[in-house]
Parts: sequence; structure tokens; C-alpha cells
Amino acid sequence: MWWGGRGQSFNVTPQKEEPEMGLSGPKSVQGSGMPEPRSHQLGSCLASGCLPGEQILAWAPGVRKGLEPELPGTLICSNLRVTFQPCGWQRSEETPLSMNGLSRVQLLRPGSLLKFIPEEILIHGQDFRLLRVGFEAGGLEPQAFQVTMAIVQARAQNSQAQQYAGITLSKAGQSSGSRKPPIPLLETSEDWEIERKKQGARGWRVSTVNERFDVATSLPRYFWVPNRTLDSEVRRAFGHFHQSRGPRLSWHHPGGSDLLRCGGFYTASDPNKDDIRVVESMFQAGHSDIVLVDTMDELPSLADVQLAHLRLRALCLPDSSVAEDKWLSALDGTRWLDYVRSCLRKASDISVLVTSRVRSVVLQERGDRDFNGLLSSLVQLLSAPEARTLLGFQSLVQREWVAAGHPFLTRLGGTGASEEAPVFLLFLDCVWQLLQQSPAEFEFSEFFLLALHDSVRVPDTLTFLRDTPWERGKQSGQFNTYTQVYTAGYSQPPAGNSVNPQLSVWDWDLRYSKEQILQFHNLGYDPEHCPDSWLPRQQPSFMVPGPPSSVWLFSRGALTPLNQLCPWRDSPSLLAVSSRWLPRPAISSESLADQEWGLPSHWGACPLPPGLLLPGYLGPQIRLWRRCYLRGRPEVQMGLSAPTISGLQAELAHLQELLRKWTPRISPEDHSKKRNPNTIMSQSR
Repeated sequence: MWWGGRGQSFNVTPQKEEPEMGLSGPKSVQGSGMPEPRSHQLGSCLASGCLPGEQILAWAPGVRKGLEPELPGTLICSNLRVTFQPCGWQRSEETPLSMNGLSRVQLLRPGSLLKFIPEEILIHGQDFRLLRVGFEAGGLEPQAFQVTMAIVQARAQNSQAQQYAGITLSKAGQSSGSRKPPIPLLETSEDWEIERKKQGARGWRVSTVNERFDVATSLPRYFWVPNRTLDSEVRRAFGHFHQSRGPRLSWHHPGGSDLLRCGGFYTASDPNKDDIRVVESMFQAGHSDIVLVDTMDELPSLADVQLAHLRLRALCLPDSSVAEDKWLSALDGTRWLDYVRSCLRKASDISVLVTSRVRSVVLQERGDRDFNGLLSSLVQLLSAPEARTLLGFQSLVQREWVAAGHPFLTRLGGTGASEEAPVFLLFLDCVWQLLQQSPAEFEFSEFFLLALHDSVRVPDTLTFLRDTPWERGKQSGQFNTYTQVYTAGYSQPPAGNSVNPQLSVWDWDLRYSKEQILQFHNLGYDPEHCPDSWLPRQQPSFMVPGPPSSVWLFSRGALTPLNQLCPWRDSPSLLAVSSRWLPRPAISSESLADQEWGLPSHWGACPLPPGLLLPGYLGPQIRLWRRCYLRGRPEVQMGLSAPTISGLQAELAHLQELLRKWTPRISPEDHSKKRNPNTIMSQSR
């Protein structure tokens, strides 16, 4: 458990012989220079090392309950986290917490005062876990009181300070020298240029207009704009969009289509004719067919997502009061799975739009920082096999979420604002659904998704601890010196500013062992689906040109022609729409695919593009992510396959032992005799 409402944990089904993935917990960064604990027992518990700057506040021996067998260990409270460390490995859990003492129950929140010595403590986690620790008798109760109060006080003191912990830990982790990030962090124009060439986006260039964040602090320093659009035109055009988040390239399909994203039109602005021309040329991106997607149509609001997540968490906690026979109906009542279904359905529709014709598809959301990133990421996962690789998926999240300015800290409740909504966690659930439906298509495993899910609450990097690239760069000291304007290929970046010295969430080897990282890989991944075997970028023959000068609005599952692209009055669109193009309703992803690849006839027939996934989202096709949401209920985890061969062998041995224990031992001569069930059960004990 990490302080500040941002906690790390991992999926667990504890087994003493060989802990499952995450039971050992992330390994700690070594070399903190922390003084040795006074207790030999505590010292052995912290043998793996402490985080830089970590100080132990209190500890108490205890037994973790709710497991079979119960695990003895030590409950430790530090200034950064609460850890239960059994028998040589460490476990991290989450707040807030409730208290059980004798026959009394007391709910504690930051600033509360404990009025009795507890015999048991229950720590409820935002990561859907419940840590239940019973304290030993025989004079150790004062330690139980001390560690409990230390947890409450540390939680209160770190509610604000936690957001600055990441930079401290990250700088300490870099004391040994510069560390190359495992994936490009997209903090330099070179990173963006390499990614542009990788995608084959020849009609686009890297713009440096926002290099000093004077266009928008929520945008990255660099982004892609059409080749023929000047930076001065970009600056003016972006001023006519909400939060100055104008249209820019999100992803270039190898067949020729472009996926763009932007904020909502700032209708109070008064653009001139030249500004409208620039806006429409950026939307068009060299294509004759433009589809403007109303992102929020048929998707939940931020408030809906937050309410659904709170209901889901309350339902999945081990102490939920919902009766077992009403649990499934209560799950439907949370609406969480409905929202997952809506996101997958819309992403499927958009992937059809992108892959069926050579066109420009523009995702438009008022803020451009939440569901635009979710849909753009899902579309790339459905359409591009390279996005389903381990490195490709990490690069996707870095580009569409971190660099694009998703407000992680606000959405995950780190600022105390009322705009909390776990949109990124909703996205990870959607990805898990795709992984379950097409396991051979993904190189990464469910345990990688769990690690990423829990990493949003780890305060040792700045990746998820800030709302904007500007805040992240400012806190890291990236902008302490003057940044010279340079263009890739013509001048070198200024010395000392080309690489962000901070650690990122992708530095898995600093928090996880090699054995754990190996479990990030999907054993069922089919190498035949690797990017090298996909459609060559030089042969986009499966796509056909769209109709001339056509502008469409995709909303409520239908394509409707637009008379003008921009909403400003007395400013007619420069892109005329022919009256012969009529609305074409689409009530499902399949029907939309039929229309896109079958109509109109003069566009020609087109086969399903290689590598495209069309997910199922009807009824039982959308499932509950049990390893994530029911991790606090070990009994529910039984029956879920282990991630490794050794884990499967251990599960098989366990099942065989149970089968041997509960199967009656019947001699051959007894087979012909009618046995008394009571006799059988008595012999099996």
C-alpha cells in the first residue's frame, strides 16, 4: 500500500511452496543508505532493501488471515507505504482501512484516533484487495497499537506530500548514472521523428510550435501536423479549439488512412477565412474523405465512470454485504461492464472506418484528454498487430496517454478534485477483454496488464503522478535551462536536455524480478502475428479511395453527411458535400463493416484487412476481470490457470492431493457391494 491514495498491489493466490506472480511483490530499489532496523526480525523482513528516502515508522508481528494456510509475518508502516512481509518476501496493500478490536469495530480515516488496542486490522484497498492481519498476544499488543496509529497518521501527513515523492525516488534511482528508457518517452523531437518514420506517415512532420508549452501546457512539446501546414498557421488554428488542442495525427494506418484527434470547437472564437482554411486542411490531411467522430456519443460521462467504479469496488471487496444469489444482478447494476462494452463497440466501428477506405478519421472530444485517448488506443490495438506486442503496447500508452496529457493525477483522485474518473483503468479492462477473446494475437499477458493497472498508484516515477507533460517536465527539472529551438536533421538538441533523467513506469526491472518480468509475456502468443508478417507498408492495395470531397459525421452508429465542417456562423465550409450522399444507419459493428466493404458498389469490393480484430461485445462475451477485481477473495481465484509451467504443475499437484483426500479408498472386492455414504466419508478422513 502506497500513501496518498495511490497504492501498488498485484494479483495473488498465495501459496507457500511457490508464490504466484506478484505474491513476492515488486523488488525494491537497492542502495538507499537507510540505517539498519533495530530488530533482527524486522531486518530479515527488509532484507530485500528499502526504497530511497524510506523511513520505518512502526511495525508489529502478525498473521495474515483469510488465507489457507495463514501466513505469519510483519506488518510494517513507513513514510511511503504499508507492507506485510511474510517469510522472506514483501507484500504491499492499500488504504483506507477499518479496524476490528475484540467485539468493537472502528472505522479509521486520516486524523482519526484509535481508542483501544486492536487484535485485528483490516486495510481496504483501492486496488480491490483486503489485507487482514491479526496480532499476536503475550505483550505485543502495544506494537499493534503503535503500527495502527502510525498508518493513520502517515496516511494523513502524506495526502499532499505524496505527489512529490516520485521525483525524490526517481532522482535517487538515477544516482548511478544516466539510464536509457526501455521505450522512447517522446520528450524530444527525435523521438517523434523516429516514431513518424516507423509509422510511414510521409505526409506529416514534427511540429515544434509548442516546444515551450506556450500553445497548450496539456499538449506534448512536439506533435505531428500536415507537411504543408506552417507552425504559425498551427498556432492560429489551435486557438479555435477547446484548451488549444487542435487537430493532429494520432496514428497513420499502413494502408493510407490517418487517425486524428482534437478538442471541441471553441465556438466563441471568430476565425477568419484563412484560419478556417487551415483548420479544414488539417482535418483533411490530404484525403478527399473525412469522417468526424463524436467521441462522447454513446459513451459514459466521467461521472458515470467514477460511480460505476465505486460500485464495482464496493461489490468486489471481501466484506461486501450483497448476498451470493444477488451478486450477478448487483454486478449488472454497477454498469461497469456496460461501459466496457460501449467502448469496445465504438472502437470497433472506428477501426472499420479507418481500415475500409483511405480517409481521414478525426476523433473529437471537448477536452481531448480522456476518451479520445481510449478510443485511439483501442483502434490501434484492433488494427495494428505491432501495437499488440509488449514494446508496442507500452509505446502506445506513452504516446496516447502520457505524452498526450491525460490527467492521471486528477482522474485517479490524487488532487482531491471532483473530476475523479478512472478512464485509464477502464481502458485496461477493455484491453483485457481483447486479450481473453484473441489470446494468440497479444504478446503481453494478463499479468502485465495487472502490473500496469497497479502501477498507476506507485509513487516512484512521474509517469502517472502528473496531469500534463508540462507539469511532469517542470517537476523533473527538464526545463530548468533555456531550450534552443532545433529541427530534426538540421541541428543537434541542446546538451543536457535531450534525455529526461527521470525513471518511468516502464523501468520494470527496478521494481520486479526477472522471473516476474518473464511472466509479462503471453505463452500463447503466436509469432505468426508479429508485425514483420503483416501487410507491407508499400502495398496499400486493399484500401480504395473515398468519394470526392465528402465530409461525414459518425454519431450513434451512423454516417451522416455534413454541410460544413466548422461550426462558426457566416463562415461556410470550404469543403462542399454532394447531395447524393445520404445517411447510412449502422446499428452494430458488423452491419457497419458490411456497409463499408460492400457499399456503394462503385467503390469496389474490399476484403477484411489482415491483422484487423473485430471484438465481440454481446452478452457473455464481456466478462468480469476476476484476477483484478476479485483479488481480495482468494477462494474465487481458485480455478484460474497459473501463468507459468511450474505454477500449473503446482496447481495440478494441489488438485490431485485434494482428489486423493476426498476420493473414497475402495478395495476391488468392494466395487460389487453397495456402500454406505457415511462409511465412505469416515474412511476418507
